[in-house]
Parts: sequence; C-alpha cells; structure tokens
Amino acid sequence: MYPDEWITLLAALKDKREACVLLTVLEEKGSVPRDRGSKMVVTLSHNYLTIGGGNLEYQCIASAREMLSNPQARPEIQRFNLGASLGQCCGGMTSVLFEPLIQPQPQIAVFGAGHVGAALVAILSTLPCHVYWVDERPERLTAVPPGITACLLEDPTEQVERMPPESYFVVMTHHHPRDLALCEAILRRGDHRYFGVIGSMTKRQRFDYRLTGKGFSPAQLAGMRCPVGLPDVRGKLPAEIAVAIAGEIIATYCVPKPLA
Repeated sequence: MYPDEWITLLAALKDKREACVLLTVLEEKGSVPRDRGSKMVVTLSHNYLTIGGGNLEYQCIASAREMLSNPQARPEIQRFNLGASLGQCCGGMTSVLFEPLIQPQPQIAVFGAGHVGAALVAILSTLPCHVYWVDERPERLTAVPPGITACLLEDPTEQVERMPPESYFVVMTHHHPRDLALCEAILRRGDHRYFGVIGSMTKRQRFDYRLTGKGFSPAQLAGMRCPVGLPDVRGKLPAEIAVAIAGEIIATYCVPKPLA
C-alpha cells in the first residue's frame, strides 16, 4: 500500500461524483491499531484502506455513513477508548477526524423526452445530481445536455429496476398506459426518495383507482406526487412546468433524510 494511495482514491471518486468521507487518525495514546496519519475512505457502498480493523473501524464506518445521509454534515472529531466497552483489547485511546468531501448526489430518472422532459433535464443538468433520461424513441434523445445519461429502452421499467435505493423518479411519458406501468414498478420497489407523475387531478384519481385495484394501499399512493411540481408555480409552458418540478426535487434533496 502506498502512503498517498488515498489521494488517488479521492481523485477517482471525485471523477465519478461519488460521495465519500475521509477518516484520519489524529492522535494515539498507548496501544492503538494504527499510527497517527492512517487514513480510510468510506462511501455508501464501499470502504477503502484501513484504520486498524475491529470494532473501532466498524463504528467509524457506521458514523461515516450516517454523515453521508445528511447533506449538512460537517467535519468532526470523534474520540475512542480502545477498551472492553468498544470490543477492543488494545487499551489505548485514539481520535479520528471525519471529513465529508463530496456530498451524496440525487440519482434521478426522468421518463419521457417530450417538451417538458427536455426542459426539465436542461435544468437538472446544471444541478449536482445524476440524471438518467429515458425514452424508447431514438429521435427524441438526440439533443442530450452535458452530464445527462440518455437511456434508450423499449421497456422503460427496466430503468426503474436499475436505479439505486432512495432514487428520484419523474414520470412524464407520451403514453398513459406506460405512465401507469412505471408507477406500478416504482411503487412495487417502495424505496424511492421522490416520485412524481405529470398530469391533472383527473389523471391522479384514475391512477389511484387502478393502482388500488393492483393492491397498493392509500399510504403507498400518498407518496406519489401527482400533479407533480410546486403548486404555487401555475404556468403551463414546458419551461414553467419544468421549473416547478425541479424546485420540488431541490426542496426534497436539500432536507436531510431522517435516520432510521
């Protein structure tokens, strides 16, 4: 292991825009697993390098992932006595600096490449998020903004399955039966952070009726935003609708998710 391997790791994570926390051992007293300056990098799904293993490292990984769930997390120092209460036998004391370096970025799937969909991804491309723009019509996915991932899929529900937990879904295809199929797939996953469907209250009532017939409860349907977008933005132009939806998404990801 090279002493500066953590620098290479951070550069790679920055290129992928993947959130992480850098852990650094700041001080050591008595017998400790690793020396001062030892580092570890923790993401939501992986950890790299080590600060000594054992229960100390387990607790540090858990603390780092708590930080990753909070967009307002700030650097902090935690101190650990490496005795029986921590499940360690070293008997010393150490302190660890936790530095959240890249905050988690929303993973957003936009279904539909019509006028509103195009206006929405244009706005989302300027925000700190990962956007997947899904449609089955290749001629509609020709002008893709920088940073947007175009997904040409005959069956758009495949993208629902590919998205990670806590994703954001915006359904606005040109075909109501396809919208309904997407709604069913998203609700069956049951792990979205945000789920909006373009349409009127009449469409909402129709979808509620059909989805209830498929076994979904009122509590599940309550998590579906339809009509989608901030209600105070009442314009009907594609750009106005897109602004209302983008504003609702921003309002959602700027609020820390409550810890379980």
